[in-house]
Amino acid sequence: MRKRLEDSYKSTGFGCLQDFINSLLVKHILFHLRHKNSKCCVDKANCVNQQSLPLNYSQWNRMYTAGSAKHNCHCKYTAKPISLNDLDLTLLSLILLNCCSLSSDEETLISDIREFKNNYLSHNTDGAISETEYTTLWTDLTSYVQQLDPNKQHDLVITQNRPLDESLCQYYVTCLLDVHVILEKIDTKIDATSAEIRTTIGNGNTEVLETIDTVTAQVLASMSTNNDLLVAKIEEMSQNMICQRCKRNIDEKEGLSQPYKLGQSSFILHHQIDLASVVSDDSGGVTDLVMMDDGRLVMCLPDLDMLLICNTDGSQADIIRVPGEPWHVTAVNNTTVAVPLHERSCVWMYDINNKLKLKSISVPEMLCGNIANIDKQLVIRGDKRLLIIDHQTGEVVNTIETGCGPWRLHGSGDRIFYGDDDDNSTNVYCYSFTDDSHYILTLPSKPDKMTTLHDFSIYVVCDDGSVQHVSSDGKQFKTVSTNGLKQMKYPRISYNFKQRKLATMVDLNGIVNFFYEK
Repeated sequence: MRKRLEDSYKSTGFGCLQDFINSLLVKHILFHLRHKNSKCCVDKANCVNQQSLPLNYSQWNRMYTAGSAKHNCHCKYTAKPISLNDLDLTLLSLILLNCCSLSSDEETLISDIREFKNNYLSHNTDGAISETEYTTLWTDLTSYVQQLDPNKQHDLVITQNRPLDESLCQYYVTCLLDVHVILEKIDTKIDATSAEIRTTIGNGNTEVLETIDTVTAQVLASMSTNNDLLVAKIEEMSQNMICQRCKRNIDEKEGLSQPYKLGQSSFILHHQIDLASVVSDDSGGVTDLVMMDDGRLVMCLPDLDMLLICNTDGSQADIIRVPGEPWHVTAVNNTTVAVPLHERSCVWMYDINNKLKLKSISVPEMLCGNIANIDKQLVIRGDKRLLIIDHQTGEVVNTIETGCGPWRLHGSGDRIFYGDDDDNSTNVYCYSFTDDSHYILTLPSKPDKMTTLHDFSIYVVCDDGSVQHVSSDGKQFKTVSTNGLKQMKYPRISYNFKQRKLATMVDLNGIVNFFYEK
């Protein structure tokens, strides 16, 4: 369905999804699928007051941001940087059925697939189906998919026979746990207020209704969210096809966040890839890398003015050309990276799926050095200070005085770790937003690249090649004893929370090691 949507908007001259949903016609249609009793300032003849609103707030807010206009009209909104991978099946079907030119057969197939999801996935409270039902349903589902896109036959075979990936299973468990926490809050609040409702019933219907309304508001407030966000979270969980194994793992949830023992051998070398065909001897080598949530690597090749993207098996290598030397990179979200260009005083942001530049942010105070991401904000190196930048507005929203030249920045939880650009300094500094204070830890050698592990402790690669395991509060460390990490020739390292995998560079010409958690 994503492919069908992409074919549709490209055939009408739009280069990316953001441009498509930002067009007035599409925005107007989607606006009225979310808003009632609204008349637009233009195209009033096509304004429609829907009986029901199939587009929920979460979906609308995922696509659009409101401007300063006071009247509620589609012209008030602007499309956010969004990719096809950000759209779930429900939202995909809404856009396809309402905003694209489809044949009657395609409309039927898309509706069938959406109904299929609702009947057997979203509304399935058991998290499983019988073997007999699976066999018959798989036949129906493959028929729908192949009619919509005949080229998917091979993908269907791979999907049906693929093994269960441990990291994917753990992600399912995490989604389940999030929803269980919300439901437990609702349950607790309802228990606490049921006596109040029962007491009030004797005082007449009006007061009963008022009390129920009040209690409902309290329940939603206790969740620290709203109904639409709850529905969206449950929808996200459901669409990941929760398996019985995951349900059993809920009882073992404590094991998901057990802290690592400092310095212990927590990883094992799993495999190695060779990107020599792309990273040639005259490329200058890889200077930084980051592992994305889907497992892809994004690597900097400054001498070639490009970013290299590939899967963990080295396949589907792709490139993004950039207008300068990209020495460092950080992930902003699942599909977006931020890249400071060497000696250009600006940060460029790219969608790695569509290989599109999303925006550039001018930062006159920026010095050459690393870049980090913390709480959806960028951290840039300034003159004896850290610059905190809202990547959506491009504004410097905070500055943190460091007293030294900050070097090799790294964001982790509510903390920023960094070294000192003084060649003789072996200190690693930790700034905590929680108590607005700095901590200093002296390592055996000058700290270089850093990455955060699952318990928010840090691996720091030092100039002497050793990897130091630093506690999450930045107050303790031990040297890592894992084979393959005891001594690193090049400080290129990246761990991903969702993948629970670690990537390191063996040499500058594209040999990458992948470590899996034990």
